[in-house]
Amino acid sequence: MTKAEVIAEIADKTGIEKADVSATVEAFFKVVKDSMADGNNIYVRGFGSFVNKKRAKKVARNISKNTSIIIDEHFIPSFKPSKTFIGKIKNSKKIKEMAQA
Repeated sequence: MTKAEVIAEIADKTGIEKADVSATVEAFFKVVKDSMADGNNIYVRGFGSFVNKKRAKKVARNISKNTSIIIDEHFIPSFKPSKTFIGKIKNSKKIKEMAQA
């Protein structure tokens, strides 16, 4: 499902104009990106958490040049779904049907 399809579905379910839904969705994504860039995590009860995960400094290999490179400590964005969200997916009939196919 694309962002445009999500916007269209929200507009259909709520009766709100697509332009207003689009502006809201874009604002949500901007808040998430800006907050995480500032080092803040975002917790949405019943949905999940957007968190910055710390990656330790490590030595990696460049196999094409057969050399070692050092990757400094850094942070990456991550999403951790809530137990409610995980449970909904695990109990989904459509997902179970897809797994059996």
